[in-house]
Amino acid sequence: MLYHLLPAFSEEFGALRLFAFITFRTGGAILTALLICLIFGGRMIVWLKSIQGDGQPIREDGPESHIVTKAGTPTMGGLMILTAVTATTLLWADLGNGFVWVVLFVTLGFGALGLADDYLKVSRRSSNGLSSRARLLIEAVMALAAAFAIATLSGSEVGTSLALPFFKDVLIDLGWFFLAFAAFVIIGASNAVNLTDGLDGLAIGPIIICAMTFGIIAYLSGNALYSEYLQLPAVAGAGELAVFCGAMVGAGLGFLWFNAPPAMVFMGDTGSLAAGAALGVISVVTKHELVLAIVGGLFVLETVSVIVQVISFKLTGRRVFRMAPIHHHFEKKGWAEPTIVIRFWIIAIVLALIGLATLKLR
Repeated sequence: MLYHLLPAFSEEFGALRLFAFITFRTGGAILTALLICLIFGGRMIVWLKSIQGDGQPIREDGPESHIVTKAGTPTMGGLMILTAVTATTLLWADLGNGFVWVVLFVTLGFGALGLADDYLKVSRRSSNGLSSRARLLIEAVMALAAAFAIATLSGSEVGTSLALPFFKDVLIDLGWFFLAFAAFVIIGASNAVNLTDGLDGLAIGPIIICAMTFGIIAYLSGNALYSEYLQLPAVAGAGELAVFCGAMVGAGLGFLWFNAPPAMVFMGDTGSLAAGAALGVISVVTKHELVLAIVGGLFVLETVSVIVQVISFKLTGRRVFRMAPIHHHFEKKGWAEPTIVIRFWIIAIVLALIGLATLKLR
């Protein structure tokens, strides 16, 4: 909104030219989203407590300590993130950019799906929400629609292509298979973040780190000069997603204020499904889907630990980990919750740096 309104008066007020620059608006988005969460977050938590009563149902098969330490904590805190991200994006982004609307559609769509799942869990007083089949079907429809829109907006040259990290100018045209691949990335990222959300602050930290990283990638991919210098696939308009990433960073920091141990609120599926899907969409737009697997390697690790645990138990009757996802394994080994969270954040930072290195090592 500000992008369309204020630069028109730049001849009278020269400082208003700043609103035409993505970097300035990204910084504004970070601060705005952060302030929205800090100002309204406390009130939202009070409201969530009033409508949820006993808070999020705790899994009976989870760590025993959670039944005592996390009982009564409200869920659906992802509403705080969604509100801040949406309002901030509408305020600071170029609303004539199609990619902005695609990522907003997916973020809000997956957020609504997560909200329905959280609501069923709270209303039923059970850790079971929507059926896995129904949830996957709805996710697939939204992801395929987003993939088609991205392919259309990106243009014929890169629209259906896959870029390989560490290789210069290597684009593999996937054709119609691109739709299935892109949908897989979006759904996979969404559910991987969802699996990671099990300890206070564990998921939101890597979400912030990934959003910062892909904000840089989006800006470079959308800038013709930088993309040519770094030998990146140039995607016209992708740079505007840096503003959205800035909004995610600010909202994530604001949410972390309330989610830091001991958490006052959980993001729930409302936040985790939405944030993961948003990161997946941005990686598809910027043609850095494989880099997302590096930058979001912590999410991949959590998902793989669950897959390995299930396969091992079904085939051999034995468990590889004391409990999956893997953060619960370390809980069972006696690690304190803040220790796990901070060490996992360190891993996420290292993986983000490796992901950024792929931009130059080609």
